Amino acid sequence: MQPTLPALLQRLYVRIWLAVLLAVAVLTLLVGWAWRVASDPPLHELVIRNKAGEIIGKGTTRQLRVSPDGVQIAPPASAPAPSDGPDDLAELPPPIADGTVIRGPEFVVRMHDGQRVLIHLPRPERTWWMKPPFGFFWTLGLVGLAMALAMYPIIRRLTRRLESLQRSVEQWGAGDLSVRVPIHGRDEAGLLAQRFNTAAERIETLVASHKTLLQSQKSLLANASHELRSPLTRIRMGIELMGSSPSPSFKNEINRNIAELDQLVDEILLASRLDAKEADLGTVEEVDLIGLAAEECARLDAALEVGSGEDDAEQAFVVQGVAKLLRRAIRNLLENARRYTSGEVSVSLQQRGAFAVLRVFDHGPGVPVELRERIFEPFYRLPGASERDGGVGLGLALVKSIAERHGGSVRCEGRDGGGACFVIELPC
Repeated sequence: MQPTLPALLQRLYVRIWLAVLLAVAVLTLLVGWAWRVASDPPLHELVIRNKAGEIIGKGTTRQLRVSPDGVQIAPPASAPAPSDGPDDLAELPPPIADGTVIRGPEFVVRMHDGQRVLIHLPRPERTWWMKPPFGFFWTLGLVGLAMALAMYPIIRRLTRRLESLQRSVEQWGAGDLSVRVPIHGRDEAGLLAQRFNTAAERIETLVASHKTLLQSQKSLLANASHELRSPLTRIRMGIELMGSSPSPSFKNEINRNIAELDQLVDEILLASRLDAKEADLGTVEEVDLIGLAAEECARLDAALEVGSGEDDAEQAFVVQGVAKLLRRAIRNLLENARRYTSGEVSVSLQQRGAFAVLRVFDHGPGVPVELRERIFEPFYRLPGASERDGGVGLGLALVKSIAERHGGSVRCEGRDGGGACFVIELPC
């Protein structure tokens, strides 16, 4: 469908194009007017001097006829004398044939001896493009046409880029957050497209993070409801079986379930706070990793080895973070290692560049390579693990969240001879 004239005039490139043409036309008119004002006026009088500088004759312009197309024509020999000219002007013969086109003024000069002469000052013939019907307005039209042909591709190229940006913004506003604008050139239009792409990418990342957070929260709530139901069911059954004289084993089982339920609620709340980026998790301070690791190793009877390289002797293992969260991360790793092994659990602390590296080793069954990423998901348990093994599946997920909130990372590796090695890297 072709746009109508009113709709076409609303297009930016048409309006810019017309504005340029109007500016060129006005400029051309002003230049023409200034040229006419600045040019010399036509001659009306003629003075003839001899070598001594004495005036030997004076005269005025001879009246010439002008044809309809604007050129001068010599008058016939019988032309009447003008009222203000000499009384015998009509007796002067024409300098050229009657009706012949001449260029330049003619002067009737009266000499001192009484003789009258005609003096013609010829002008050079004009070029073809200055002759009628060309002239000034024809030249103006040619200039306007040339400017229109020259400016249209430039203006259209600029506005086509703006139209591309408009279409991309409309698609982006309709919900397609993956839309990006092609960047052409380094001018303002290119910079605008680049700024739009940067903003669109940031917003798309934020929306994706928000969706991931919502999905994580939904999964967390779904798994939490299941995990909460299990100890509550066991507590209910234990109370029903206790009767009037509960045995110590029933009491211990109920206490264990209550402790498990309390731990689950505490870990769910902590996981929710770690997911909320704006949540206040505590005071950020300098934390001595050696002290934290030593206390937690003593608590769970694990061996601690500090440093084994040249950088370790020069660096104190001090990081910026929240002490209680870092303690929680180390404790979760040690409890997870103790849960799956009956042998020795050891911890090593080393310095590698700008990072402090803490490793927790166990002699358990290890983790299959394809599951070493999934074990950090909330409520994920390895195949074959049961609730009787202890834990609710949030310990390693909390370790990952704590490490990332401190600008670090955590991963699971295998070790020679069997078992697993969990590695936390934290910036010093």
